[in-house]
Amino acid sequence: MTVSRLPFKKKLALNLFRKYRKNETRLHQLNYILWECTLICNLNCIHCGSDCKKDAVVKDMPAADFLKAIDQLHGIVNPNDTMIVLTGGEALVRKDLEQIGASLYQRGFPWGLVSNGMLLNSQRLDSLLKSGLRAVTISLDGLEESHNWLRGSNTSFSNALNAIKRVVGITELKSDVVSCVNQKNFHELELLKELLIEAGVKEWRIFTVFPVGRALQHSELQLEPGEFKALFDFIKKTRNERRIKLNYGCEGFLGNYEGEVRDNFFICRAGINIASILADGSISACPNLRDNFIQGNIYRDDFAAVWQNGYKVFRDKSWTKTGICADCDFYKFCEGNGMHLRDEKTGELLFCHLKRIEEGEKSCGT
Repeated sequence: MTVSRLPFKKKLALNLFRKYRKNETRLHQLNYILWECTLICNLNCIHCGSDCKKDAVVKDMPAADFLKAIDQLHGIVNPNDTMIVLTGGEALVRKDLEQIGASLYQRGFPWGLVSNGMLLNSQRLDSLLKSGLRAVTISLDGLEESHNWLRGSNTSFSNALNAIKRVVGITELKSDVVSCVNQKNFHELELLKELLIEAGVKEWRIFTVFPVGRALQHSELQLEPGEFKALFDFIKKTRNERRIKLNYGCEGFLGNYEGEVRDNFFICRAGINIASILADGSISACPNLRDNFIQGNIYRDDFAAVWQNGYKVFRDKSWTKTGICADCDFYKFCEGNGMHLRDEKTGELLFCHLKRIEEGEKSCGT
């Protein structure tokens, strides 16, 4: 069965999910907040969407400013049910993460971080755990040569793998590994899977690289259509094996692969359940969304008021029904793809997952 020919039961399930998505949008209960706590990074990754550097132009936001914004959410969020994730740049370059984490923990918020693993040694991990750390995501983008190529460092792979091995054995810590798949590491996925299983990893997420930031300069980061389709066959097969829990990232309606390659049907929760505070104080949905998607700034706006009254562009997506989306039979299930795949200035779709899979089917003769 081709990707665009949906069985009756799947169509029925997708239509029911549309009602769920509509209700989630109406309620827009905020339960996931990302803080871009620094734009400084100790690596120079060629796929970086934020163009982070070792010396950032934007200085790190004082922790007190971020905490003040979080305190404004009193009454509209339940701290125990609201995850706060520190990202960057590389979050671990900040020396005050323990103090920040402890302040969040005292307020009742579970918190986590996203890291490249370079600085996550045993001592730092122990101090972060004592400050209430509850979740860690570490990036591993292929085997050693491929990962180091993408990250621009000959020691990145070993540091990331060592960090992964440190976190997987800690029962009170939720951890997962994310991998950005590209032409260079695509053929290593089976070996990478075995490496992660051997390391004790229980949860793995795969993303494809979207063409923004530095990634625009590297065409080899984009999978060919045949590879793109084969990726979802790999994910489906791996999920059926049940040796490691693998999910495709939260982007793109995938046609007949929906329900097969991730735990839920496609939904972009940006501005629905997810907000972010960027390094300069800008209020957005996820850190990948800037320019016209900015909803305010914590230095002039009340965070809670912005969440309650802003985000119109995220909650009414009728404006996305343009270009190739205008006459698409699947628009009702997709609503224009993930928001980070819309051009931040024009709003046009950068690429369609379903179309790319269909191209892959043609190239494979299926």
